[in-house]
Amino acid sequence: MAGGNGKIGAVGFCHDGGGVVNMLATRLSELAAIKAPLLIVFVDIDERIYAMGPPYEAALKAANVEFEAGKYPGTQHDFYNATTPRHDAAAAKTGAHPRTV
Repeated sequence: MAGGNGKIGAVGFCHDGGGVVNMLATRLSELAAIKAPLLIVFVDIDERIYAMGPPYEAALKAANVEFEAGKYPGTQHDFYNATTPRHDAAAAKTGAHPRTV
């Protein structure tokens, strides 16, 4: 892209957005090429994502990628979306990084 420097930054929410960010980080370059620290925020109840967690964390550590992970206690997928039964108003309002892991 004209005027670009070849670097990208990305933010994603939920499985889809987070998955796209992960794809960008791991497929557009080698995992070891990640230079920016990663902030990974999880909901508390998400078996599908947690099944993939240990191998992913091991790969990040092996590649010396700086990362911090946290969970919003008691939350489920899409907890910030007020139109779903999983909505957790208190967690959605915090805006704070959940440093509970």
